[in-house]
Amino acid sequence: MSQFKKALALLLTVCLLVTSCVLVANAAETDENGEAEAVGATGTGVIVHYYCESGTPSIYWWNSLPTNIAMASYPGRTMTAEGNNYYKYTFSDVTKINMLFIVNGVQSKELTRKTGEWWYKNERWYNHDPSQITDWDRTDLREDSIYFVITTRFYDGDTGNNVHCWDDSKANNPDSDPAWRGDFKGLIEKLDYIKALGFSAIWITPVVTNGGGYDYHGYHAMDFSTVDVRYESDDATFQDLIDAAHEKDMKIVQDVVWNHTGNFGEANLCPMFTKEYDTIQDLASPSCMKVIPGSELAESYPNYDNMDGGAQFQARLDIMQDTTGHGHNSTEAYHRELNGVTYGQMIEQYGSIEGDCRDTNTENPVVAEYITNTYKEYVDMGVDAFRLDTEKHINRWTLNSAFFPKFSSYQNFYIFGEVCARWNQYINEGGPSDSPFFYTWKETDSAWKNNWGNSFSDWSTNFTNSKNHYTAYQGSVSYNSTNAKLNGVTYHSPDYSQANGTGVIDFTMHWNFYTANSAFNVALGEDHAFNDSTWNVVYVDSHDYSPNDCQKVRYNAGEQAWAENMDLMWTFRGIPCLYYGSEIEFKKGATIDEGTNISLESSGRAYFGNNITGNVNTTGFGTYSSANGNVATTLNKPLAKHLQQLNQIRRAVPALQKGQYSTSNVSNSNMAFTRRYTKNGVDSLACVAISGGATFTGLPNGTYIDAVTGASQNVTNGTLSVPSIGKGNMRVYVCCASGFKGINGKIGTNGTYLK
Repeated sequence: MSQFKKALALLLTVCLLVTSCVLVANAAETDENGEAEAVGATGTGVIVHYYCESGTPSIYWWNSLPTNIAMASYPGRTMTAEGNNYYKYTFSDVTKINMLFIVNGVQSKELTRKTGEWWYKNERWYNHDPSQITDWDRTDLREDSIYFVITTRFYDGDTGNNVHCWDDSKANNPDSDPAWRGDFKGLIEKLDYIKALGFSAIWITPVVTNGGGYDYHGYHAMDFSTVDVRYESDDATFQDLIDAAHEKDMKIVQDVVWNHTGNFGEANLCPMFTKEYDTIQDLASPSCMKVIPGSELAESYPNYDNMDGGAQFQARLDIMQDTTGHGHNSTEAYHRELNGVTYGQMIEQYGSIEGDCRDTNTENPVVAEYITNTYKEYVDMGVDAFRLDTEKHINRWTLNSAFFPKFSSYQNFYIFGEVCARWNQYINEGGPSDSPFFYTWKETDSAWKNNWGNSFSDWSTNFTNSKNHYTAYQGSVSYNSTNAKLNGVTYHSPDYSQANGTGVIDFTMHWNFYTANSAFNVALGEDHAFNDSTWNVVYVDSHDYSPNDCQKVRYNAGEQAWAENMDLMWTFRGIPCLYYGSEIEFKKGATIDEGTNISLESSGRAYFGNNITGNVNTTGFGTYSSANGNVATTLNKPLAKHLQQLNQIRRAVPALQKGQYSTSNVSNSNMAFTRRYTKNGVDSLACVAISGGATFTGLPNGTYIDAVTGASQNVTNGTLSVPSIGKGNMRVYVCCASGFKGINGKIGTNGTYLK
């Protein structure tokens, strides 16, 4: 491939020299520093800083816009050293240019940049010096609401990187709808749509390089350290997405998988394959996977390419997990258990959950260090939070000892995990050590403190300790936190002395969310067990499951039920999260996922982009001045309008974001509560009644204004009453008395349900 690129570059040089008499009017001069400057152009230019530790790089370029700068002969111009292993080159008065870097005869991949100043380090672009990243711009994630997308199924911004999965034909996914369709460019183009709904954080499915027959979702990693090229475009890398989101005051939540990789190994833990391709479309065939010469797979299975698919699969598992007992997996990168997983039992923490999800040996300190160091690089890029996939399949002691502490130095960086608990009660089927709340606590018993072994030889002891830890907490535990609860109507400082600094998805609420009332009541009964449930991420359905009553299909209880659910999520404790398309009941009742047994279009993971073509001009979160095309129609749907007002209300009232709550001062209601947040000079209090009336007592006297309607009440005896209202409607009376952060009146525009 590199020889081809070099030959192409030389050919382009010759072609340009031959036609230079035609281009002379628009050609570039070269200043005394060897920097290209276009004559007579008026653009702002492209400045490039390249990080290199192995020599002085040169830069080669072609096809600049708006005029074509004459190319130097290969290998291009020598870049200017600027210290700290950075080298600089400036293209004045161009708006776009293609380039590559050459160091000691070795070429980088072909790259493209548009107007601006850019840094390129470790095969990633930044719009700032990555060594100067600070944490000050990250804020408490409870201030946000989260919009969750499967990146490949959201919006297609670049048809050039559309590509089938190897198994697309089994699912009957047509050429018009390849599994890899949406991309980072599409997300960047639709940030304004997400912001117009009012969301300020976007949870995206895993970005790392995948390998597998049906890997469009990103959960079958092949290389943790690189971003999958099928997401990116020349002008839309992962870094570009992060930067674009931040420029709009939005956050990126990156889905990460530490528990497993796909079954093609992992580039650093168990290297077996490289992907070789000339175009992205070549990745649609498994023939792109080339056995690494001299690798353990090549040496042990020299006829691998001639084996049938089943035999190849077994060969890969043998190298990864030593299934034949011939001494493979000598680095102990993977757990060796091969008999699958029985949920609710210890084996779920070291068995492989699927054929294409092979369990990493997270108790091996070498593995743990590689994973954490690699994912810290994504935090350094500016990612704001991680959603940790399959968290319960890693032991809590392991996470608390070797994983979570590595991220604690990043201020306001948040990790929340998926502790899958398809159970109606908050203690899951396997007991406390199998339950969501359990993963919010640090190790406080002396038996599990400071006993992690940091050397490779300690992996076996660590593994034994992890199993003993699971057993030790499989019975009853005693957690009784008041961190989410008010004292009467008074806020108190939460006690985080036993918190591990992470949170979870509230799976118990999720499983009971067929009705808002069921989810609310189960939350009241579980909150003492979490260290602080105000950090729980709360959703109704996802790319995996819906609530128990409709668990295999996208939520189907109807629009009014959705409105009521949203009312609860946006005002009760926790961080609200919405799966893409739910704002229009997209694919309501469709089977969420059956792999290749159904087409993606027939599933709850269908392509959403056709609903959001067109443009929208946002003026704030949940507000916009104009919209056209299908996106205008979508933004005007009842639930979309509902979300716009909910997001505006929640953003205006700190008590709804970070406040503790109480139901003890509320009567005559099924879903009503008081929330209050008092910290850093802010005192915010709100009384919330959902789908019914309520009476609140013990309140501070003063004026209370309803954020939904603008109605006001003057409380003189500590009592505020809300008359009965219809299902999906709500009242949010905000205390505007002296000393409180109040509101000026109605927030947002009423719709079908909030009125």
